[in-house]
Amino acid sequence: MDYHVKPLGKTCAATGKPLAPGSTCHSVLMEKEGNLVRLDFSADAWTGPPAGHLAHWTAEVPAAIDPSTQRIDPEVALRYFEQLSEEASPVHERTRYVLALVLLQQRKLRLENVRFESDDEVLELSGVHGEGNFEVRNYHLDDTETQRLQSELKAQLAQEWQA
Repeated sequence: MDYHVKPLGKTCAATGKPLAPGSTCHSVLMEKEGNLVRLDFSADAWTGPPAGHLAHWTAEVPAAIDPSTQRIDPEVALRYFEQLSEEASPVHERTRYVLALVLLQQRKLRLENVRFESDDEVLELSGVHGEGNFEVRNYHLDDTETQRLQSELKAQLAQEWQA
């Protein structure tokens, strides 16, 4: 079974102050309400691991990632696309559409068909290695919106999926 634990936080769990790049950070893994929760503490606020912790470790706080310089890893992008497809959340549909465009460009997805439902254009996609049959609404986003969503994707994938 795979577990996805959030990457290093930006603030100290005890003080709420930002964790400074290059400083020492103490991290703890706890179970709360059936979920794994990571808490990060600055060296100044660290008093030892709390009772009931599952694990703890020390790390150096890395420098902030500049998403504009990051390349989207095709394998990571495809896993995230599959996750968004399973969730089918309307909140993420535009992001999923842009991610589909990226994966088409990276040749991880192929366009099988385009169909129309009322006023909507629906892209029927499949993975080049047999991954699913995916349906994605074509939002016909302008370049500005596409670039904004792509930058957000880069930042999210760099922080949450490659950490």
